[in-house]
Amino acid sequence: MKKLLLLPAVLIIGALLASSAGAFADAPAVGSDAPEFTLTTNEGNQASLKDFRGQWVVLYFYPKDFSGGCTLEAHNFQADLDKYKAMKVVILGVSVDSAESHKDFCAKEGLAFKLLSDPEGKVSDTYGSLMEYKSQKDGKDQVAKLSARNTFIIDPQGKVAKVFFKVSPKGHSEEVLASLETLQKEAASN
Repeated sequence: MKKLLLLPAVLIIGALLASSAGAFADAPAVGSDAPEFTLTTNEGNQASLKDFRGQWVVLYFYPKDFSGGCTLEAHNFQADLDKYKAMKVVILGVSVDSAESHKDFCAKEGLAFKLLSDPEGKVSDTYGSLMEYKSQKDGKDQVAKLSARNTFIIDPQGKVAKVFFKVSPKGHSEEVLASLETLQKEAASN
C-alpha cells in the first residue's frame, strides 16, 4: 500500500521538476550571447543591455517589488554595491512590475542600482525566467506572470558567463561576488 501511495507523489514531483527544467532549458547557456533588450528603468529612462557593453553585468530576475524575499535580495545587493563598483560591475534587476513600482521600491528601500520593468514578461521569458502564478480572486481562477528568481552574469563582451537558477535570496549576493572574482581572474589570465 505504501508503495502505491509513493508512486503518484514521485510522478507529481517528476512532472514539476520537468516543467521547471523545461523553462530553464530556454535560458541562454553559458558561453552564448546574452539576448539584447531595451526596458524602462525605475528612473523612467530606457536602458539596453548593449549600453553596458565593456562592463560586467549582474542581471537578476525577481518576482515582485516589496515582497519579503525580493526585498532581502535587493538589500543584499545594495549592501555589497561598493564591492560591485570596485569590480566594475553593473547590477540590473528585472521584474514584471511597472517602472513606477520600481521607482517607489528603490525610494523606500534605498536602492541605488537600476531596476528594469518587463511588464509583458518578454525579456524574462527570453532568459528562461518567466513563471506563472495561479490564484483566485472573487472565486475565479487567475493566472499572473512573474519573473523567476534567476541571475545571469554577463561578461564585457556580452556573453553569458554564469547562470544561477532558483536563487535563494539570503546569501546570493556573496555567491555572485565569489563567482565574479573567479570569472574576472580567469578573464585576466586569458
